[in-house]
Amino acid sequence: MSVSRRGVMKGGAAGALSIALAGSLDSIFQTSAGADVGEAYGYGPLVADPKGVLDLPKGFSYRELSKEGDPIGNGVVVPGHHDGTATFPGSRPFRTRLVRNHEQSNNGTRAVAGPELTYDPAANGGTTTLEVDHEGRLLSQYVSLAGTAVNCAGGRTPWGTWLTCEETEGFTGQTKSHGWVFEVDPKGRRTRPEPLTALGRFAHEAVAIDPHTHIAYLTEDAAKPFGLFYRFRPRAHRGEYHSYQAGGQLDAMYIPDVPDLSTVQEPGTRLKVKWLPVPDPSAAATSTRKQFDKITRSQKLEGAWWGHGKAYFVASFSKTASGAAADHAGQVWVYDPRHETIELELIFKPGGRFDGPDNITVSPYGGGVMLAEDGDGEQHLIGTTRANKPFAMARNAFNDSEFTGVTFSPDGRVLFANRQEGPGVTFAITGPWHRLRG
Repeated sequence: MSVSRRGVMKGGAAGALSIALAGSLDSIFQTSAGADVGEAYGYGPLVADPKGVLDLPKGFSYRELSKEGDPIGNGVVVPGHHDGTATFPGSRPFRTRLVRNHEQSNNGTRAVAGPELTYDPAANGGTTTLEVDHEGRLLSQYVSLAGTAVNCAGGRTPWGTWLTCEETEGFTGQTKSHGWVFEVDPKGRRTRPEPLTALGRFAHEAVAIDPHTHIAYLTEDAAKPFGLFYRFRPRAHRGEYHSYQAGGQLDAMYIPDVPDLSTVQEPGTRLKVKWLPVPDPSAAATSTRKQFDKITRSQKLEGAWWGHGKAYFVASFSKTASGAAADHAGQVWVYDPRHETIELELIFKPGGRFDGPDNITVSPYGGGVMLAEDGDGEQHLIGTTRANKPFAMARNAFNDSEFTGVTFSPDGRVLFANRQEGPGVTFAITGPWHRLRG
């Protein structure tokens, strides 16, 4: 994918390829030749923020919510390293709840909660739950899970909870094992600091869930060796809080003759997959990804998202210098459970203008997407139009920290996104969303 970072910010020259999501979700991420990135598309050029925080198009504004270190009450402050986020209906009409991850182990501004919400007192990660009004103004917030580690991404369940994933296999000083998935009730009534052990212990990144079968698809961001793509088939199908605790079968994806997904470089390539049972999902003695003689791996498996009957998952980059079989600056794959195939939907070429795809959400305006960039140099929120024209929705004017947790409110009025650090903060972006051009 070859569209310039600075060119997008300034409304500059045309790029060779674009992100596309038009009409059917089958076309998500398909490459599109000759896409422009001029100021005529999207919501117009970015306007420099006089505060030097967040550049947005004319007519849009932002609020800074829940900044790292802000007081919550009783000596508790907002934890650091804001990451994956999901939105849910609020306690009243026109309100929204957000559940937000904090990607830190025994470092950073600690997530502090009572023992009824704390898993391991030695770990500083966790989640916070926020409630905002229809304009994105903060009404309340609290630490909704504490004592977990490196809470990176996760996934929203069909039954209205948040699965927060630990991207670690442990750290020095821990008092309990780590590398698990925890479930958070956005209403705050049922959350318990108990891992969903059936989902396996590994360096979890994200999870996408089939709303009909409740099968979960999980990514692993790990090295030496690289991570795997997993499938969890639950024993219980009732679809309610902690239903995964009843157990099930954890499998790993295997494609014969493709030991490394980075070797696939042509969009549209479709591969038949097999699923191999993970011998010991608890990884009591050996990491799950090391329990196979033959398996398919990928460097930097990141985001996952379910749509149109398929599971989409992202690899942020691959580098031969790090031991990968081939180089790329990002891949997006789609798994079709009906045909048991995966297909390469998009590839970012090294040296292009965009790199490091990570969090993504579908825009309710025009069928496009909003993508959180986690690459080198400047960081943007990138959108696409009805005609698949890419545009810069926002630029981090404050520092080079990545954007995370990009997601719309349930009513589509507010776009939320986090600056991960320096300090971490959540932005609530509002404006004339219906004026999308192109």
